[in-house]
Amino acid sequence: MLREILIWPDPRLKKKSAPVRTFDTALHRLLDDMAETMYAAEGVGLAAPQVDVLQRILVIDTSPRQEGQKLIEVINPVLVRGEGATTYNEGCLSVPGEAEEVERFASVDMRFQDRFGKTVEMHAQELLAIAFQHEMDHLEGVLFVDRISALKRELIRRRMKKLKSEREHETPHSEQPAL
Repeated sequence: MLREILIWPDPRLKKKSAPVRTFDTALHRLLDDMAETMYAAEGVGLAAPQVDVLQRILVIDTSPRQEGQKLIEVINPVLVRGEGATTYNEGCLSVPGEAEEVERFASVDMRFQDRFGKTVEMHAQELLAIAFQHEMDHLEGVLFVDRISALKRELIRRRMKKLKSEREHETPHSEQPAL
């Protein structure tokens, strides 16, 4: 089931997420919904807070832009180690149509749990490392716009408020058959 993605500056995006303690069918359904929502929005990552669920859950799939990758379901992630530095022009499903340069670790070692609670350790580099860091920020109530200059952030905030206002005032049009 597709879920609505919150648009910044929605205050719910600034809240911290709680650890997952129960690995059950409700969690599996949420993971499936998050993956479906991420793919429908053509993203490479989605954090549970972006769909208004304050739990430490991520889905990431960089395969459209990074060969050899696949869907990764991440629960209760921990950044074990980060090395090097890289800059990437990041976008975000909660800040549609915007992208800015953000500095991140070039590679990361991660520890997390899968949908069944099994511990997974993973080394990530390039886009996958950036996606892990970007999505983990969401779990702390941090968005990429918090990592750019105040001036750029304010310009993006204004555009997002305008976008949200436009979306709220849209009325569904009935489809007319083509003649």
